[in-house]
Amino acid sequence: MSETVLTSPARPKLFVPGQSSLAPGVERYVLKGGGTAVFELDKGDRVELSPLEGGQGVEIAAFAPGGKSDLEALGLKGRGKPTGIQRALGADSEDAQRVRFGLFRRGLDIGGVKAASVLGPDCVPGDVVSLDVERSVLAVFGAPAEPMIVWEQTPATDILVFILRANPRLLNEAKLPEPIAEPRLDIRINISSAESFEVHEGEYIQIIDVAGRQCSDFLAFNRRALDRGEVLGLDSTTTRSMIGAAYPKPGLYSKFFDRDRNPLVEIVQDTVGRHDTFNLACTTRYYEDMGYFGHPNCTDNFNDALKDYPIGSYKGWPAINFFFNTNVDCHNNIWSDEPWSRPGDYVMMRALTDLVCGTSSCPSDIDASNGWNLTEIHVRVYPKDTSFKRSIGYRMAPDAPLQLTRESGFHPRTSALTRNFGEYRNFWVPHCYSNAGAIDEYWACREGAVIMDLSPLRKMEVLGPDAEQFLQGIITRDVRKLAVGQIYYTPMCYEHGGMVDDGTLFRLAENNFRWIGGDDASLIWLKEQLAKTNYKVNLKTATSELNNVAVQGPKSREILQKIIETPPGRPTMQELGLFRFTIGRIGGVAGIPVLVSRTGYTGELGFEIFCHPKDAPGVWDAVMAAGEPFGIQPFGFDALDMVRIEAGLVFGGHDFDSTTDPLEAGIGFTVPQKKEEDYIGKAAIEKRRANPLRKLVGLEIQGNEKPAHGDPVFVGRAQVGAVTSAMRSPLLKKTLAFARVDVTHSATGTALEIGRLDGLQKRFKATVVPFPFYDPEKKRVKM
Repeated sequence: MSETVLTSPARPKLFVPGQSSLAPGVERYVLKGGGTAVFELDKGDRVELSPLEGGQGVEIAAFAPGGKSDLEALGLKGRGKPTGIQRALGADSEDAQRVRFGLFRRGLDIGGVKAASVLGPDCVPGDVVSLDVERSVLAVFGAPAEPMIVWEQTPATDILVFILRANPRLLNEAKLPEPIAEPRLDIRINISSAESFEVHEGEYIQIIDVAGRQCSDFLAFNRRALDRGEVLGLDSTTTRSMIGAAYPKPGLYSKFFDRDRNPLVEIVQDTVGRHDTFNLACTTRYYEDMGYFGHPNCTDNFNDALKDYPIGSYKGWPAINFFFNTNVDCHNNIWSDEPWSRPGDYVMMRALTDLVCGTSSCPSDIDASNGWNLTEIHVRVYPKDTSFKRSIGYRMAPDAPLQLTRESGFHPRTSALTRNFGEYRNFWVPHCYSNAGAIDEYWACREGAVIMDLSPLRKMEVLGPDAEQFLQGIITRDVRKLAVGQIYYTPMCYEHGGMVDDGTLFRLAENNFRWIGGDDASLIWLKEQLAKTNYKVNLKTATSELNNVAVQGPKSREILQKIIETPPGRPTMQELGLFRFTIGRIGGVAGIPVLVSRTGYTGELGFEIFCHPKDAPGVWDAVMAAGEPFGIQPFGFDALDMVRIEAGLVFGGHDFDSTTDPLEAGIGFTVPQKKEEDYIGKAAIEKRRANPLRKLVGLEIQGNEKPAHGDPVFVGRAQVGAVTSAMRSPLLKKTLAFARVDVTHSATGTALEIGRLDGLQKRFKATVVPFPFYDPEKKRVKM
């Protein structure tokens, strides 16, 4: 395979109009650690496997067209049963479901063939295994993994898969993703055309962008209303009103309504994240105004496709414009650009009533809306008893492969207590719990104890003989002073001093560390910096192997003392000091292995418990049972935002970003001036320290109205800063906020005003005050 292909993960080609980021005939996939994938391979194809983080083996099985084992077609010899693949196929994951069904629909038995293994525990990033395909086979790949014990550092890691096709498929022959079940309808929408079809209540509708960057308009009409002589179709204005949101950002509404406010469809899965929900399907008028008379358009195509239904024809159709990349700028102008979608991306909907639907492949080849290259759209309709988990697409970086929103190991417990979930860092997390709410949960944290799922935190293992030296040049704290069993709270910064992320660094052993951050940016940054060195360090992402709950509140220690047993030589819950961790088990010497840290994000005495996802329900149950006499409550992100602001704790994306240095973020204590060794951003930070421009301050605000993130802060007519976070404090009976302001107006007692509306018509009077607002001496954390 060409060098361009092999180096594309590290040096991806820039996207240009109408051009793919990969060479023609090259397909790129990621085989997830612990996961499986299946590919149809033809004679002359080449497969290349490369570990993204190293230390991961790959198990391969292959089926000849008749169903017999044929590893020889890949130049491999079978050495035993595919036990790793079989174990991975037992998982409750979408990739496992897809591969299981793919084998089932072909009548293939994975237990009846042999497997071969390549790569392994000694492989490192950049290693490549090449397989030349001698004849057509169906190949199944697995990245076997055993559950990682929480104090080990052996997570399953991902494998990059490139397939170089000997005979690249034409765009209209592009391979579709494997279905997850048998579709009731399987419809190909040809280029520049539209099709109509009927869907029953409860069925699933999948709209697939076959080759990528191709828009598809979607219409839906209430079938029962049509039978009554009423035309009730998707209505964008009603939908915006019902949902309570316009469309200024990526994503889709959860449901779409007709003008009588009847829900027609709900979004179940979206792998793209950028669509249009307020414009018409393209019309004759659009092309005529551009000088293209008689150009095909979606409106005329829909009029023709729906002519057999009592709907009528229109000059313009209000539609959901899937994969159409539009947005609204700050000047209220609508703009569009090339779609975000890639080959095989899709939207999955569930019909909420019987529907008549229309789907198009948009014919616009005169602008960027279809990437300057028209391709096809595919529609699948699945029976209502098919199981699809609600998820949206997520990419760790713009050029990274797609991941779908995940459920943590604690989800079976949290989902039984609330339906109020939101997406956070690619995980579903509860906003608040039924029969309680954020205020109740807030008081439980301040007065008793709470338990909260914090599994979205990003985890990375950093280990090797040069791990300490490597980290010393990355973070602002002095790693050489970090003892085994101790934890640092620290930022890492870019060269200009702006923050990459903040997080905690655990020292598990002399050369073994674990980074826990809030964002993927820190994991990407660590990998990028290691690639510039010759340090002997291994980086392994462990987010999927480590789930964690926070147990916080003045009663938290008493609760955990009842269930956590630690081995001799390890601190007990009573002995565990602030920013220290210990290991232990729940349920005796053969019980659930856990790592417990005395850390938190609430301003209270608190702990975090880390475990493998398979053990998460058992951990939740044990904590809740032990906490029942103390009135423990589950705790959501809405309440967390309240307590962390009171406690003076900053949040990435609100109180800091890549333009903000740690001093401006209010965490100057994490940047010691006495650290002699250089680290990334040190020179810029010290220069900023000597010449500060902005400062994060606390504000007390008159009245009960709460400002929002981004609201401008004024002195007279001059804007001197902006609000970063705000809350109404039940305990302190005040409205409080963080704001980043010019240092000239940052002194305690300074009178400021927060602008609403246009900044002049409505203002909140505010006064600069010290923070933390709650327990400023942090006595409660040190209890």
